Amino acid sequence: METKETNGKSVASLVLGIIAVIVPYIGIILGIIGLVLANKGIKEIAVTGQGGRGLAVAGRVTSIIGIVFGAILLFFLILSLAILSSDPYYGY
Repeated sequence: METKETNGKSVASLVLGIIAVIVPYIGIILGIIGLVLANKGIKEIAVTGQGGRGLAVAGRVTSIIGIVFGAILLFFLILSLAILSSDPYYGY
């Protein structure tokens, strides 16, 4: 049985996707980078026959989840700042 070499971009996309879920505000940027790497990794795996397709798919999923969590968190941060700034007694 021959073992296939694992695609490095798929591993990197999974790591970035997991970090994107865990780290709040930087998670959006890391999630986008992880998503790009996952897509490139899947394309490379299809051409070269390397292993790691499951890692790339998991990296894609975790990156998307990290982007969505980050976007929701950013939305609520902006919303709370808008509510606080409209309070006439804020800052006094």
